[in-house]
Amino acid sequence: MSKITSGLQARIRMVLLAGLTCLSTQAHTAPLQLQINGSNTIGAKLAPLLVEGMLREAGATDIDVQLNSSPQEHRITAISAQAEPIEISLNAHGSTTGFTGLIDQTGQIAAASRPIKDSEVEALKNAGDMRSKQAEQIIGLDGLAVIVHPDNPISTLDVEQIARIFSGQATDWSQLGGQQGKIRLHARDGNSGTWETFRDLVLTPRKLDLQADARRYESNSELSRSVSIDRNAIGFVGLASVDQARALAISSGDSRAMLPSKELVATEDYPLSRRLYMYISPEESNPLAQALIAFTQSQAGQDIVEQVGFVGQNISAMQVTPQPYMPDDYRTLAEQAQRLSVNFRFTEGSARLDNKAHQDIDRLLDYLQAQGKTQNKVVLVGFGDPRNRGAELLSRLRAMTVRAALVGHGIFVKDAIGIGDDLPVAANTNDDGRFKNRRVEIWVY
Repeated sequence: MSKITSGLQARIRMVLLAGLTCLSTQAHTAPLQLQINGSNTIGAKLAPLLVEGMLREAGATDIDVQLNSSPQEHRITAISAQAEPIEISLNAHGSTTGFTGLIDQTGQIAAASRPIKDSEVEALKNAGDMRSKQAEQIIGLDGLAVIVHPDNPISTLDVEQIARIFSGQATDWSQLGGQQGKIRLHARDGNSGTWETFRDLVLTPRKLDLQADARRYESNSELSRSVSIDRNAIGFVGLASVDQARALAISSGDSRAMLPSKELVATEDYPLSRRLYMYISPEESNPLAQALIAFTQSQAGQDIVEQVGFVGQNISAMQVTPQPYMPDDYRTLAEQAQRLSVNFRFTEGSARLDNKAHQDIDRLLDYLQAQGKTQNKVVLVGFGDPRNRGAELLSRLRAMTVRAALVGHGIFVKDAIGIGDDLPVAANTNDDGRFKNRRVEIWVY
């Protein structure tokens, strides 16, 4: 387990220890309990390892992880540093069940591979603002990989083609430039956040439904195995579950085709990238729930996200190859600087940073301080979409919003520029695409 050393990590360790130390002041006749319901994508491997990591970081002993993959239900027991028994249950039956658990108060944390819905926010209004930065915790990132058999000659599809395939409008691979053969569809089941994300990103914007004869699966791994042995199959899974199948490069609108790499998922540029969430009531007092949420945001917690095969939020620098299609200022950056593996995005319809951006500010500060890049080493690049007049000005204003947040913490920015609606990473024909295009990249010299 990585040692927590930075200011951010030290604060998280204080939350962990304070949450569990409070148990020693109470008389318990029963174990301290925590129940987590929700996404199988998170619950299959990631959530149990995060729980185990949190317990170890808090000094717990006798940690016993009992995984039951058939009903997707797990149980973890331990003894706290204060000799108190702990029991944690994980029920991974889909993102929707996580919110149901919060609503009926059978669970304290909802694990979700999609954002909370308006109806769920309304149902939980007595629990507090479930869209606040305290309630909505982004614990990592994932990419929905569209997968085929390794021998399928198709290498690239755009989102429109994927929608035609899964809605049954394209039924033979020859219609897409491949070899003749009836396309066989594989999809996650109705409780899955993976399915809901695919539906919301691919089908719903085009007013399409999944073809009725698609084979449905409760788990990513089972779906991937089926696709890997069928030359005419196509399916979608989380990035960590491609396994023996092959992922296709995906484009959206005017964006270039992208394979679901960790770098492009980390910046959320990849068209089918998504956030992984844990939701908790802002009023939740369960110390184990508070400790787990704190641990997920730590360096050690994000290392576990990476180990499982998802994409963590710890920041790193990456080299970008200059390309002829890049605007001059941007190509110069690619030649002389490095891009960081984080983008800042904004609450829909406002100039306010969204919840992930608020979390990432602390990570960015730690990174810049550790790398000695606090004085005129940072360039912020804002982007927009063509829906608004003055896209270049608005994109620069977004960069200036991030600049103000950094200056407030002692980071002096070298420059903040606006690219306008150039270099889109998604289609500008729907709200989700425009949200992704309205972003600020971070570059360092």
